[in-house]
Amino acid sequence: MPVEITWWGHATCTVEDSGIRVLTDPLFARRLAHLRRRRGAPPPAGAAHADLVVVSHLHADHLHVPSLARLAPGTRVLVPRGAVRSVPALRRLRTLKIVEVDAGARVEVGDLVVEAVPAEHDGRRLPVGPHRAPALGYVVNGEARTYFAGDTGLFEGMAEAVGEVDVALLPVGGWGPYLGPHHLDPARAAEALTRISPRSAVPVHYGTYWPIGMDAVRPHEFHTPGDEFVRQAALRAPGVAVHRLAHGESVRPEVAR
Repeated sequence: MPVEITWWGHATCTVEDSGIRVLTDPLFARRLAHLRRRRGAPPPAGAAHADLVVVSHLHADHLHVPSLARLAPGTRVLVPRGAVRSVPALRRLRTLKIVEVDAGARVEVGDLVVEAVPAEHDGRRLPVGPHRAPALGYVVNGEARTYFAGDTGLFEGMAEAVGEVDVALLPVGGWGPYLGPHHLDPARAAEALTRISPRSAVPVHYGTYWPIGMDAVRPHEFHTPGDEFVRQAALRAPGVAVHRLAHGESVRPEVAR
């Protein structure tokens, strides 16, 4: 069965491999605090169907409790170690199987093995406060090896931590007019391609949410990261096939056999 990647917007993707559906950082809201969904309709109800859900870190646009509440009872959800202590609202999701993991943890679901890997990002729930949980990425191992980076910057040992992958789901932007530290912009995401050498890449985490009332503030940071990543990847990693998806669009990337 071919591997299929669907991008629902922001960092929310479905990775379907070996008949198993893995959902990343589900965010189904039209509005989140000061952010409004500016492009693409919210994912349909079927997007919440998953055999496994992975959450990369505790920021509210990645660990969104109302979106997790839409998951079917019994769904297993991987979160960074310390998440339940840091986000007490998770305790109300009693019908879900929430599992805390550290980098290096391996979880089996059907014929897949999902491995948590390090990320270079501020993993706190709020902009200030103690660091109680790490930021993570995940590698889905099945017919393909698919790397979901979550939110991360470039870091030493990235290639060794991630290992060989067929497909990389890389953040290339953000939700505001300026990217803070420990993020990938299009150029840094293209540099990540040179380090991890996937066969294919899908840009994510851009062009979905934008602060209310800031439409005129650096709008190119909202509109252009996907196209700029395609351009930068062609210059720095021309052997990588880049699939710039529209919201709700799917691709079946080529994988090594």
